Amino acid sequence: MMHPIDIFVELGDRLTTFGKDDTSRDVISRAIAQNPWFTPTDIERAIEAIRLRMLHRDMLTAWISGYNTPAPCAKRVAIIMAGNIPLVGFFDLLCVVMSGHECHIKISSKDTVLMEFIVSQLKDICSDIPIYNYDPDQQYDMVIATGGDDANRYFEQHFASTRRLLRGSRHSVAVLTGEESSEDLEALNGDITAYSGLGCRSISMIFAPEGYTPDMPIAKTANNKLERNTATIRAMMTMRNEQFTDCGGYLLVDGNDFPMSLSLVTLRHYTDIEEVKAWLHANNDHIQCVVSHADIEGAIPFGEAQYPTLWDYADGVDTMRFLLD
Repeated sequence: MMHPIDIFVELGDRLTTFGKDDTSRDVISRAIAQNPWFTPTDIERAIEAIRLRMLHRDMLTAWISGYNTPAPCAKRVAIIMAGNIPLVGFFDLLCVVMSGHECHIKISSKDTVLMEFIVSQLKDICSDIPIYNYDPDQQYDMVIATGGDDANRYFEQHFASTRRLLRGSRHSVAVLTGEESSEDLEALNGDITAYSGLGCRSISMIFAPEGYTPDMPIAKTANNKLERNTATIRAMMTMRNEQFTDCGGYLLVDGNDFPMSLSLVTLRHYTDIEEVKAWLHANNDHIQCVVSHADIEGAIPFGEAQYPTLWDYADGVDTMRFLLD
């Protein structure tokens, strides 16, 4: 087999023209027909994030240098993929192949078109790359499964005797200081609205200083399903005389908890930044990422929430360590 780095660098090269040729445009059309929550912008963003942040040779080399690969004994690893956002299962596939194990994937019915396209590209690059279809009747040495909290309870039982890495629901937040530029707030809008708010890296809570409400730019809702939902909630809140700030693609509402609807973003006020840091520490197990210019450990710039790097492991659990221990 080719060296895994060479395989994934070649994949990155091939994805350079994604969305610009008839073949990939057909893939986009079929993916949206399969999952109406997907949009061309979201699909192209997902491809761009993978290509720019995960498939450059220098990045892959630096990342993998921190691990002893390949594993001394190849194991059978099952990946149960989510399908809430385009290609959300790709990074797990990358990790398993890079670790030297066999990758057995159960692709989500919501993201079959895109994932099968990527797998077909990988197999065209290297015909003996160890990627196989998951078989529920087979035994596996390890499993990586991503789903909601209810799904995780099922996975706990189904894979009770298997070494497993299970991921549940997480949220992402923004912390404002009141000194953000209009460009920062525009970028934050992208962090909020990308993937219709369905991803765990989509911002659903904004911390702001007491007495300050950010003047958020009006955001467009590219997804018709979410647009209808937002219109319904807007009408209901107006009828009930409930307070909100209309940001177009979503509604900003005061509160202390994460919202129950994709159409809402919580605005939570604070009196001191140390209060926010304490809250983030206490809720660390429920937070995926933080965007901010404030002095907060691990915070990333506005507009970067949907562009994770190779080192940004879901749920803060090092997937490669899990595979190689």
